[in-house]
Amino acid sequence: MASGLESYVNHTVSIITSDGRNFVGTLKGFDQTINLILDESHERVYSTNQGVEQVVLGLHIIRGDNVAIVGELDENLDSRLDLSSIRADPLNHVLH
Repeated sequence: MASGLESYVNHTVSIITSDGRNFVGTLKGFDQTINLILDESHERVYSTNQGVEQVVLGLHIIRGDNVAIVGELDENLDSRLDLSSIRADPLNHVLH
């Protein structure tokens, strides 16, 4: 997985963790255990009764053992989303 992350460095990524959280930010680096460093990051908190809340985090480190999915974010498409109108159930924890 680490070699695949190399192409995401200095790009905007979305990360879903095994506890169901969603982080968005610029991937600045990672190590062999997939610990991730995000800059200009925020967490997107989903709710069924109100829009998506974005909690600003700034520079943020996510432990590799908590990473479930990493994907590059299409910034053009993302900027056109009206997050205040999106309703969704929060993700559940990943069960092993």
